[in-house]
Amino acid sequence: MDGDITELLQHWGGGDPTALERLIPLVNDELRRLAQSHFRREGPGHTLQPTALVNELYMRLSSQLNVRLVSRTQFFAFASRLMRRILVDHHRARQSVKRGEARPRITYDDALGGVAARREVDLLALDGALQELEALDPRMCRIVELRFFGGLTVVETGQALEISPASVKRDWSGAKAFLARALSA
Repeated sequence: MDGDITELLQHWGGGDPTALERLIPLVNDELRRLAQSHFRREGPGHTLQPTALVNELYMRLSSQLNVRLVSRTQFFAFASRLMRRILVDHHRARQSVKRGEARPRITYDDALGGVAARREVDLLALDGALQELEALDPRMCRIVELRFFGGLTVVETGQALEISPASVKRDWSGAKAFLARALSA
């Protein structure tokens, strides 16, 4: 099945829109698990549901042009990043409608920051910190997206970014330290 996915990714990247239509049924279950992973980090009261997130992802994927993804892992890394953007966009839209309410919060455990066993973080503050991290070190930012939001292992993250697991671990530690400082400020 991975071979089918890789072949369809190559066709989609080559400009064949029907390749995405054939790809989606093959990856649908994993995309739903990825969406659920994103929602486990969301705070209570979220108005978007995992199914709606996957549907919005399909819409955004279908509008992508010249996407060069050569492996299943890269596809899911790309999908995870789009899901994060969708969630951030959704939070911003809700905030603009409901001015004055508390900003949306997500929970994260010590795997990200190590500051507390479990802590709530403003999603928009986290997005801002990730943007700062991306400006300083884009690879570290990708690692956070893949590990924290995408739920990928060290090995899978290394495969997606084409780097060694040791580099992933080193950058993951640096990214966690950066985000802990940025979010505690």
